Amino acid sequence: MRSGTISRFIDHVGSGTIEVMTYVPPGSGWPGDPARPDTPVAHDPAEVAELAGASRTLAELTARQSVCRACPRLVEWREEVATVKRRAFAGETYWGRPIAGWGDERPEVLIVGLAPAAHGGNRTGRIFTGDRSGDWLFASLHRTGLAARETSVHAGDGQRLIGARMVAAVRCAPPANKPEPSERATCLPWLSREVALVAGGVRVVVALGGFAWQAVWPALKDAGYDLPRPRPPFGHGAEVEISRDGAPAWLLGCYHPSQQNTFTGRVTAEMLDQVFTRANALRPLGTQPQREC
Repeated sequence: MRSGTISRFIDHVGSGTIEVMTYVPPGSGWPGDPARPDTPVAHDPAEVAELAGASRTLAELTARQSVCRACPRLVEWREEVATVKRRAFAGETYWGRPIAGWGDERPEVLIVGLAPAAHGGNRTGRIFTGDRSGDWLFASLHRTGLAARETSVHAGDGQRLIGARMVAAVRCAPPANKPEPSERATCLPWLSREVALVAGGVRVVVALGGFAWQAVWPALKDAGYDLPRPRPPFGHGAEVEISRDGAPAWLLGCYHPSQQNTFTGRVTAEMLDQVFTRANALRPLGTQPQREC
């Protein structure tokens, strides 16, 4: 792998050009980039915990997430992918950085996934954006009133989550879509702090897949949620009542809309819609979103 190398791809923007590195430099103009050149960077697990814990706002937290370099294997992989690219996207600039949480800053529904796809979020800079899983997910979110558009193709495309926020348990694209246990543990403070910052309004947490179900459990505990013991098993349509500061909330299980699951019929559009319709039903009365045309 060629970690830290520079790609000489030239991206044409208007009448000018931009030289692109193996990742998009923070503050260089990427749509929705939360970071600036002076955003502090975590280089090891201790610094992740320190910077996450010291983040007082979502803006501060997402900026710090988006420049993290604490997991050498993941940094090397995400930047290698951003340099080599898939043939279908050879003419595009890849984001090549961690994918921060995205969506409503005061959500009632929090959607938790596994990790960005190498040629999805790692390319577009937004979770579940630009891959087949995202095609299924955003179509369902649109049908159930939680997304403004039925597709999500790139940061800056006008997509918007309505009363919902989306996060990944691991913020960097992992090789073979399989983060190592140490990488999951290193990334946990980012997730825990984000859950804590939005917990005041969240009434439903939707875990997309068994890994997300497991990963969000300690994050919920860290954020002050009261959880049943032992942890209930994951399943599609699984529903667990939890609470925080006396306010009820629910954790819902949903099969991940991966190509393997959608191609085999393990997940259907109707199954996804049922979970997000249930999420809307569990929100406080009068807050259900209205689908935008």
